[in-house]
Amino acid sequence: MTATTHLPTATILGYPRLGRRRELKRAIESYWKGQIDEVTLQQTARDLRASTRARLVELGLPAAGGAVPETFSFYDQVLDATLALGAIPHRFADISGSDLVTYFALARGDRDHQPLEMTKWFDTNYHYSVPEIDERTPLAANPAQLVAQLAEAAEQGIDSRPVLVGPVTYLLLAKASDDAGEGFAPIDRLDEVVAVYGELLAALAGAGAQWVQLDEPALVSDSLPVPREQTLALVERAYAAIGAASERPRILLTAPYGDASAALARLGALPVEAVQVDLVRGGLPEAELASGELTAAFAGTQLLAGVVDGRNIWKTDLRAAFGNIERLQRAGISAVAATSNSLQHVPHDVRDETRLDAELASWLAFADQKIEQVVILARGLANGAAAIEAELAAVDAILAARAGASGVRVDEVRERADAVSGEDRERADEGERRAAQQALDIPELATTTIGSFPQTPEIRRARAAFGRGDIAQEEYDGFLRAEIERVIRLQEEIGLDVLVHGEAERNDMVQYFAELLDGFAVTEHGWVQSYGTRATRPSILWGDVSRPAPMTVAWSAYAQSLTDRPVKGMLTGPVTILAWSFVRDDQPLADTATQVALALRDEIDDLVEAGIRIVQVDEPALRELLPLDADRQAAYLGWSVGAFRLATSGAAPGVQIHTHLCYSEFGEIIDAVDGLDADVTSIEAARSRMDVVEPLGEHGYARGIGPGVYDIHSPRVPSVEEQQELIRIAAARIPGEQLWVNPDCGLKTRGYEETVASLTNLVHAARAVRAGA
Repeated sequence: MTATTHLPTATILGYPRLGRRRELKRAIESYWKGQIDEVTLQQTARDLRASTRARLVELGLPAAGGAVPETFSFYDQVLDATLALGAIPHRFADISGSDLVTYFALARGDRDHQPLEMTKWFDTNYHYSVPEIDERTPLAANPAQLVAQLAEAAEQGIDSRPVLVGPVTYLLLAKASDDAGEGFAPIDRLDEVVAVYGELLAALAGAGAQWVQLDEPALVSDSLPVPREQTLALVERAYAAIGAASERPRILLTAPYGDASAALARLGALPVEAVQVDLVRGGLPEAELASGELTAAFAGTQLLAGVVDGRNIWKTDLRAAFGNIERLQRAGISAVAATSNSLQHVPHDVRDETRLDAELASWLAFADQKIEQVVILARGLANGAAAIEAELAAVDAILAARAGASGVRVDEVRERADAVSGEDRERADEGERRAAQQALDIPELATTTIGSFPQTPEIRRARAAFGRGDIAQEEYDGFLRAEIERVIRLQEEIGLDVLVHGEAERNDMVQYFAELLDGFAVTEHGWVQSYGTRATRPSILWGDVSRPAPMTVAWSAYAQSLTDRPVKGMLTGPVTILAWSFVRDDQPLADTATQVALALRDEIDDLVEAGIRIVQVDEPALRELLPLDADRQAAYLGWSVGAFRLATSGAAPGVQIHTHLCYSEFGEIIDAVDGLDADVTSIEAARSRMDVVEPLGEHGYARGIGPGVYDIHSPRVPSVEEQQELIRIAAARIPGEQLWVNPDCGLKTRGYEETVASLTNLVHAARAVRAGA
């Protein structure tokens, strides 16, 4: 064994990765454009890693003992594990160049290679690159990046802790490649993969690593290919082998994102040196704690108590958190103060938000403040509660002030929500709606887009100039009207059947609405990684929600006035607004969703009054918030579907309601998707080559469906033939009168050249299939 020390009593599981001002994003995108070379990009990455380590130590994490995690990634932590394992799919075998060239080809694809599929990381808004594994997928340890980062930290005088997705989670998140034999599952190769992990750990031990963190969030999920009890058994099998190795660092095994209490005693008995448990979304096993069984299981093993929430931005109730850790300490368990999960899901520093209301800012804790809270708790562990009483009392006062602040509770909003009845969530019969919507005169295999068109530099410059006050409202509105007309004319020229206005006025599909609804605030620098170099600024939903005025009507009505073809009104749904915001934690999500849904219901009424006959209410995050615990899923689906229906059920039968969902395992929630009762649902399907159509066909889904044929998360331009093939795959399971043809998602992040080429090919493909070619 190379290590002899315990972890310090304060640590975190990870930290934001793109940089305080998204420095890594800009460097990577410059590299992709050919503006800088790999040497320059690697230097930028080294500089960012060094500044991150220094910042963590400055905030109070010890430089020694493995308290500082190495969680840097050029794109995605699961993709990092794929590279470290050498698990490169055979279809990428002809890629030449450095590891980084291969890495980005896996992530983004190129002219000759479709990228790896992406999907949601557990119940977060982060997306990971899905490994493709079959019986012949090569496996060979590639520890170079892990070892290099360890050496960089040593040069700074920091004993850092390399981090990898654990072997069980890696394989359970993987998919069988198209070349896999019948009945093969990636987890079948667990023993081989564990052997490669052993080689990686030996290399890290040889390079001086004291600790390595292996993340196994599969332990808390009921939404994986095997039952949770079997996942635990697989973890026990894998870590029995890992722990038995003579040359390895100490192992920190983590179980973030959910409740691992039922497995905790068995995890403590594993041959690892530390186990982390999420005590925000889970609890402690009370019977085992009281009986002493937990204490016995953790004899000689540290327990990291994840009491500081890594998923939201509200200050942790430090007194309650310290009480939980003290219980462990009193039971004779060696406890460590930690976060519930990696801080990659929150922004860097609330002190950067100089435009936020000062009272609201006092309620918040971004990544840096969460580390400070962890350090306070660790000081209490070391010196007793009296040593941190001033800090505990200060947080008590902040929490009390928040509860009584103006706007947190608004009587009129609550009275309206309380008056909602079951009838408010019911539309007219489906047959009546279908008959009424014939007046829209939409052809079979209708073509459309999901909503947004490319946000060009000109759009961003105009928005920034308006924000600074450099141009007046009238000039800015004129610019937006010209952009809307340009997008309408372009869609007419391409030949799309149902048009959109392009959303040039919107900075983000949630933030736009947050700026116009009461009960929200927005940040200036609160960026959070969504996937790769893409980041969002989640809004802060802090109070009761209402709509003081129409939000989208003028732009949609103007767009419709320019064309005889139908133009969709575009709204973001209540569940997605919650999922992609930092939501108040002082009332049930269902109550907040009802308030948002009522605001959107009013907006739909005004859109219809203005002449809009198709309204799309996007819910890409419907699957994202599905609880990892199976026993909580039905309640979630009940209120989330109910919120969508509350928002949309005021529409008359002749109004066609669309929705959009993306990057999810739809088979798990097909009943809920059906329950939304939308007239047309568009879904991500291109990267998975229409995997979703089989469960839709088996379910007997009877309304309109648009499985995406153009993967907008890659710069590739899919050919007519490629899109035509995907349409035919869908048409084999879905009747033509139900089938729509569309991209996977909105086009905001793409450039116009690739967008026009891809949409032109999409229209030609749809027409060819429509004509029977």
